[in-house]
Amino acid sequence: MIKAIVGANWGDEGKGKITDMLAEKSDVVIRFQGGANAGHTIVNHYGKFALHTMPSGVFYDHTTNIIGNGVALDVEALAKELAAIAEQGVPAPHLMVSSRAQVVMSYHKLLDAYEEERLAGASYGSTKSGIAPFYSDKFAKIGFQVSELFDDEILETKVEKICIIKNVILEHLYHKPLLEKEALMDELHRYRDTLAPYVADTTAFLDQCVREGKTILLEGQLGTLKDPDHGIYPMVTSSSTLAGYGAIGAGLPPYEIKQVITVVKAYSSAVGAGAFVSEIFGDEADELRNRGGDGGEYGATTGRPRRMGWFDAVASRYGCRMQGATDVAFTVLDALGYRDEIPVCVGYRMPDGTVTQDFPVTAILEKCEPVLEVLPGWKTDIRGIRNYEELPENCRKYVEFVEERIGYPITMVSNGAKREDIIYRESPLKR
Repeated sequence: MIKAIVGANWGDEGKGKITDMLAEKSDVVIRFQGGANAGHTIVNHYGKFALHTMPSGVFYDHTTNIIGNGVALDVEALAKELAAIAEQGVPAPHLMVSSRAQVVMSYHKLLDAYEEERLAGASYGSTKSGIAPFYSDKFAKIGFQVSELFDDEILETKVEKICIIKNVILEHLYHKPLLEKEALMDELHRYRDTLAPYVADTTAFLDQCVREGKTILLEGQLGTLKDPDHGIYPMVTSSSTLAGYGAIGAGLPPYEIKQVITVVKAYSSAVGAGAFVSEIFGDEADELRNRGGDGGEYGATTGRPRRMGWFDAVASRYGCRMQGATDVAFTVLDALGYRDEIPVCVGYRMPDGTVTQDFPVTAILEKCEPVLEVLPGWKTDIRGIRNYEELPENCRKYVEFVEERIGYPITMVSNGAKREDIIYRESPLKR
C-alpha cells in the first residue's frame, strides 16, 4: 500500500512527526520533491533533528529511505545530515538515491542569493538554497542528473555550456565573479564520490516493492499553498507540493496511492512572503509563536520566526481538497491550551464586501480580510492524553468545529512533539 503525507497550508504543519511516526510501520519512505529549502523537525529517543534532505524514515533499521527523482538534491546538505545523525548515535540508514535525480550546484545557491539581493524589497523571501535556479535549469535541460556524474565526457560538455550561459548573467546582470570550468568539474567529482554508495534505479526497486505488497510512504515538503500551480503564486516553491506529484517524483503508478494523509496545524504559521489572510501581529503573534511547535515557531531551515495566524478554515479546506485528503492529521493542538478564546477564520471578506468560503486567486486573496468566529478555550495542558474522549470538552468541540468547516475527516490529533504524543480518532466523515 502506498500512502502520502503532505501539507494543507504553507508548510510547517508538523509533517515530520507524522512521517516519523508512520515510518515505523513502513517498508519504504520516499522524498519525492523539493530540496533543502525546508525541513522536517523530528523528536525521538535519539534526540531532536531537523531533516532537510533525508527522508524521515532514517531512524528505523527496517526502512529503506529513497531520495526520488523529483528532489532537488543538495549533496553537501545530505552529507552533513548523514554525519549529524551518526554523531547522535543513529545507525547508518538504508539509503538509496535515484540515478535520475538532479543535483543542486553551488552556482544555483549563488544565483538565488544574487537575485534576492537584486530584487531587494520586492524579493520572494527565498531561503537562498538554490531551488528556483535549480528547477529552472532542470526544465531548461541544462541540469546535472546523478547518473551523469559518472561520465566525465558528458560532464565536460555540459560544464562548458553552463559556463557560457551563466557567466553572461553573472557578468552583466549581477556583476559577480564568473564560473570556472575546472572548479565545477571538481565540485561534480566530489558529489559523485559522496553519492556513489547510494545511487540506484529506484523506480525498479519500487516496482518490485509494489508487486510484493510492501508499505510505501511518500513524504511531501511544504504544503498546498506553496504549489506553483495551485498555491499563492508567485510566492510559491518551484516543485509541485501535491500528493499527485508523488507518483511522478518517486516513479510510481498514480493509481497505487491509496491514502493521502494531509497535515493541518491547529493554528496557522508560514515562513516567507505571500498572502496570509488570518495573520496576526505584535504581542499576540509573539506569544503564539513562542508557545507553538517544539521550542517555538521558527523555520527548521532558516531559523527565521514564522508568521503566525489563527486557523484558516478556507485555506485548509482548499488545501485538503487539492491534496485529495483521505485523512487529516491535526497537529500542535496542545499549543492553544493557554487561550481563553480561540478565533477561527471561517470566511474571507472580498474587496466588494461579499463573504466567500472559496479560496481565490492571489490577486484577490491579497485584498481579502478574515471573517472570524470565536470559540471558547480549554485552559489546560492536554499533553499526555491518549484517548480522544479524555480531552477537555471545549478542546473536542474545537476539533469537531474545524472538521465540520474543512469537510475532511480528522483521524489523528497530535498533542505534543514526541512520536507517542498522538490520539487516534474515529471520524464521522471517514469514508
